[in-house]
Amino acid sequence: MLFDLRPKQRREDIFDREREFKELEKSVETYPLSLLLGIRRVGKSSILRAYLNENPGILIDCRELYAESGHITKEDLIRELQSKGSLLQRIISRFKVSLNLKFLRVEPRDASLRDIFRELNEIGEKTGGLVIAFDEAQYLRFYGSRGGKELLALLAHAYDSLPNLRIILTGSEVGLLHDFLGIGDYNSPLYGRAAGEVYIEPFELEVSREFLKAGFKEAGTDVPEEAIEHAVETLDGIPGWLVLFGVEYLRSGNFERALDRTLETARGLILGELRELERRTPRYVEILRGIALGYNRWSLLRDYLEVKGVRTPEPRLYELLKNLRKMGWIMEKNGTYQLMDPLTKIVLLD
Repeated sequence: MLFDLRPKQRREDIFDREREFKELEKSVETYPLSLLLGIRRVGKSSILRAYLNENPGILIDCRELYAESGHITKEDLIRELQSKGSLLQRIISRFKVSLNLKFLRVEPRDASLRDIFRELNEIGEKTGGLVIAFDEAQYLRFYGSRGGKELLALLAHAYDSLPNLRIILTGSEVGLLHDFLGIGDYNSPLYGRAAGEVYIEPFELEVSREFLKAGFKEAGTDVPEEAIEHAVETLDGIPGWLVLFGVEYLRSGNFERALDRTLETARGLILGELRELERRTPRYVEILRGIALGYNRWSLLRDYLEVKGVRTPEPRLYELLKNLRKMGWIMEKNGTYQLMDPLTKIVLLD
C-alpha cells in the first residue's frame, strides 16, 4: 500500500524506485561494502527493508541503539545481533542447512564481534551470501571510545576476509558518514577499500503528482487536480511527507485539514531534529533560520548573524556551513545555500 506510514517491506509497495533497486543489487553484487545515501524521509529505509525481504540479511537500526544512551557499546551491538537469532534461524531453515550459532548463547560481555561476523559468514556460505545492513550508520561514530575505529577495523576485516558477507550502510548525514568511514583517509582502517554508492533522490515534481494520484487511486478515492498540485507545491518531492498527506486526506476527506495535519506532524518531527542539532551548537539553527529568511549567500549570512548578535568568526562560519551540508540540512548551488527539506523553512519561520 503506497499510503502506509511505516517503512515499506515489499518492492511492489514502493513507487518508481526500480532504478535504485537495480543499482543497489548491482552494488551488493560488486562490492563487499555498499552505501545507500539520501536525505531524511526520502525512502532509504523502505528500499533497504524491501531488498532484505528478497535476500538473506539482517538489519541494525543504529539511531535506535544510539538513542538509548547517547553512545553505542560493544555489548549493545552484540545484544542487537543476538536479537536477530530467530530471523537467522528462519534463513537457515529456508535453505535447509544445519548450523550451530554459538554467539546466540554467549553473554554479550564475553562475546567477540569478530567471531560473530565469522559465524555470520558461515551462514552466508550456505545461503549464497548474507547481508548485514546498518541503518543511519553515521551514528556508529559514537561506538566505543575511539570514534568507532574498532568497528571500522571489523568492517575492514569483513571486507578483506569474509567473502560471504556483504555490508550495507545507509546514511542521511552523507558527509558525516563519508568522514566516519574514511575510505580516502590513510588513518582509517577502511582506507583504500572501494565502496558502491547508491543515492536516493527526492521525487521530481511530476513523479510526486503521479505518486499521489496512484495512492489515491489505490485507495479508491477521487481527489481534485488542484488539491494534488497544491500539496506537491508545498511538500515538494519528499516521499515521507507525501505519504503523510495521503493518509491524512483519506482520514478527513478535506484538503485544508489534511495539509494542516501534515504540517503539524512535520513540525513536531523537524523541531525534534532541530533541538538535537541545537545541542551541538545554537549557531546551526540560527544559520538555517537565516537561509529560510532569504539570507542565502555567505556574506548575507555573515551580516545576518552579526545583526542577530551571534558572534561567529569567518573561519567558524565556513566550518558550520560545511557541517550543515555534511549533515544533509542544506545544499549549495550557484553560490547560494538552500534548505534540503522545504518544510524546514515553514517550521523555522512559524
